[in-house]
Amino acid sequence: MRSRWISACLLWAAFIAVQSLSLAAISAAEKPNLVIFYADDLGWGETGAYGCKDIPTPHIDSIATNGIRFTQGYVAATYCSPSRAALLTGRYPTRFGHEFNSVAARKGLDLHETTMATRLKELGYATACVGKWHLGERPEYRPTARGFDEFFGTLANTPFFHPTKFVDSRASDEIQQITDDAFYTTDEYAARSIDWIDKNKSKPMFLYLPFNAQHAPLQAPQKYLDRFPNITEPKRKLFAAMMSAMDDGIGQVMAKVKEIGQEENTLYFFIGDNGGPTNGTTSQNGGLRGFKMTTYEGGPRVPFIAQWKGKLAPGKTYDFPVVNFDLLPTIITAAGGKVDPSWKLDGVDLMPYLTGTIKGRPHETLFWRFGDQWAIRQGDLKLVVSKGGSGSPELYNLATDVSESNNLAPAQPDKAKELQTIWKKWSDNQAEPSVPDAPANPKKAKNKKKKAADDE
Repeated sequence: MRSRWISACLLWAAFIAVQSLSLAAISAAEKPNLVIFYADDLGWGETGAYGCKDIPTPHIDSIATNGIRFTQGYVAATYCSPSRAALLTGRYPTRFGHEFNSVAARKGLDLHETTMATRLKELGYATACVGKWHLGERPEYRPTARGFDEFFGTLANTPFFHPTKFVDSRASDEIQQITDDAFYTTDEYAARSIDWIDKNKSKPMFLYLPFNAQHAPLQAPQKYLDRFPNITEPKRKLFAAMMSAMDDGIGQVMAKVKEIGQEENTLYFFIGDNGGPTNGTTSQNGGLRGFKMTTYEGGPRVPFIAQWKGKLAPGKTYDFPVVNFDLLPTIITAAGGKVDPSWKLDGVDLMPYLTGTIKGRPHETLFWRFGDQWAIRQGDLKLVVSKGGSGSPELYNLATDVSESNNLAPAQPDKAKELQTIWKKWSDNQAEPSVPDAPANPKKAKNKKKKAADDE
């Protein structure tokens, strides 16, 4: 009798275990794959989806055709490293002192901050970072210490041929030299991403693919240059070739996802990390004033596109402001997680807004601070102090003046003062920069300023 009872208990336990595994498998199968394509120094007007005429970008444009194009997509910082810090934490980078690129060069993303990858690993995701990291070079700051199972790319800015500070975590977490003359970062990043997808297709996947295209130095293989016989200006021809390579790479990654039957179970984002440094690379900001490292619209407004077939209506535009730090809560919620208020995120889950469940703006007020430059946007009004401006706060109505050409501050001084007071209150609650932007040796300041647009 006792043996029958034990046998029955064992059978029941086995049944429960099988059911649990089955439910877990169903749960894993239902989790969407998550892919972020992050372009570097792209410029708001440099894809077909945003009006570019001389450089075809069919694969990037297909994300907009099959998904949503954001007409007012922003990043929380106006250049490389702080923009990435905002993306991966869901927070203003000024909250934790990550205001300048120098943080990445001398330190890294604050170790108290939790990345999107770490949060997704806790939800059962395979995670990979392929491309430019730029959030710290010491071992404790590298991607594999910040939630990524695998890293293939560079720790900072780099040439496209013979890239520097390169790590392939499959071989080692140590920096290695790339001696292969045929190694071109954009092509290799696409190839490794495809390989990683193939190796992890049985799991829910998070692929973060931050290309170093379109950052200087402008370099491209001849096969891409040959696509643009009608562009005769050398710098523009190189830029176009690099853009075409990145578009090809994105198309190859998306084709692989489709090949494994996961196209409709994959949420894609394509975003630029900041505006283009026009003089340095020919990048076009689509008629916006300013460029990378300024707080006019040409600095933080970027191409911003999302696709999730079956979840997001195709071919739509979304006209309210969104920010790159919205991706973390959007992605965590899509993955079946729950955002904890203790995380103190600045981003919001965009899906209810994109599906129409919630009407109105995801953000009524947005802020930027970049040293002496700053901006606040409330509704359609923007108060800004930026490089190339008057030096005093300037007020613009972005609904009617996206080029920021008609300063309303002299006619509306009370409104300008009100917005400045709101910005100051926000700024006073941000952290001091953890590493100053100025070089330690003042004699280098003049030379640094000259090179800033390309080197940062």
